[in-house]
Amino acid sequence: MSRGDPTASTLAFLEGALSRNRHDPDQLRGTDPLDGRTLLARYELERARLTLTRQAIAVRRGGLWRWEELLPVRSRKFITTLGEGSTPLLAGGRLSRNLGLGGLRVKAESMNPTGSFKARGMAVAVSRAVELGATHLVAPSAGNAAGALAAYASAAGVEATVVMPADAPLANQAEALVCGARLILLDGLISDCGKLARLVCEKAGAFDMATLREPYRVEGKKTLGFELAEDFGWTLPDAVVYPTGGGTGLIGMWKAFDELEALGFIGSSRPRMYSVQSDGCAPIVRAFEQGTAFAEPWPGAATRAAGIRVPSALGDHLILECLRRSGGGAVAVPEAEIVSMQMYAARMGGGYLSLESAAAFAALPVMRERGLIEADERIVVFDTGAGFKSEPPPIERPAVVANDPEGWDAVVETVAGAAPSPNIIARL
Repeated sequence: MSRGDPTASTLAFLEGALSRNRHDPDQLRGTDPLDGRTLLARYELERARLTLTRQAIAVRRGGLWRWEELLPVRSRKFITTLGEGSTPLLAGGRLSRNLGLGGLRVKAESMNPTGSFKARGMAVAVSRAVELGATHLVAPSAGNAAGALAAYASAAGVEATVVMPADAPLANQAEALVCGARLILLDGLISDCGKLARLVCEKAGAFDMATLREPYRVEGKKTLGFELAEDFGWTLPDAVVYPTGGGTGLIGMWKAFDELEALGFIGSSRPRMYSVQSDGCAPIVRAFEQGTAFAEPWPGAATRAAGIRVPSALGDHLILECLRRSGGGAVAVPEAEIVSMQMYAARMGGGYLSLESAAAFAALPVMRERGLIEADERIVVFDTGAGFKSEPPPIERPAVVANDPEGWDAVVETVAGAAPSPNIIARL
């Protein structure tokens, strides 16, 4: 591996999340060879403190790559970036007021270059995999990860294959194809796609980029935690509400908080971390309520929010540990409320949210009712992806159709006397 034009990375070793055994970080690795579980990157934090300071971060540019001391890429020539990271933390506006949560903030991850938070993880994971010699990358995906892998693999000049459920949103399928990836559609769930993806890796000699089956997607996602601390003036919010499928973002943020504390950026207080799932696929919620360390696979997983239709997460124990250590929890929302919240949030000025994001917002009234959050607390909800990349909501036919100028008077009369936002099409 070339060491030309080195970054300031202080990557030291990989550690088994369960086994705690250490492994060489400069070999291309997937999961822990001892137990098949996730490997986590560890850094020389004392060395990182020499150059990574609040003052340094304040003047650096480059999105998530500003945090290079705590990222794994060793050489700048392997950094593949499309401008990911440094997304805004937005006030909740009308939506916040209508939900009765004055301290609500929204982390706008839909503003990443591929339209979702998946850009963070794939930017770092692709960069590091290519640095370590990978030339063909494979991942199962319910949607946004496929597009992100395709985009970053193309930017890095390597091959990509994605395996998606046949009912994955068409926008995600198109994104993967346009970016040059091979697309395999499978009549099944994301867990089935994972099995096929691993077979593709075995037969084609490719590298598996599935969630938490390699060490570095979580490193990209942990920059969410770095940015939250920065956004709040080197404190942390009271609560984080996060739509959860594979849970890489929750795991990454919790890791980020520990690293920031070790560097002296923040203190020991932590936000309460809340996982949100649909009641049609809620393995983490069930495991949390039952007090188990691992989550049993969810039978018959079904939700229109494709990104959280994950019946079994490899990092389940890490997610559950994060929720419990933080004093947070897990909430399942009725499937019907996800689509209704998507539309309500948009009409309250929240923008066109993904269904996954809408699930997180739908949890807020439930959490308020249960006393899990208070009106004046600083609460961050993650807008994980743009709504146009989700399965579209059912839209009624236009109420008034004007085919020619002679009919336009009727259109004007309808607009003047109608309820807000009548559906109208006017054609010349």
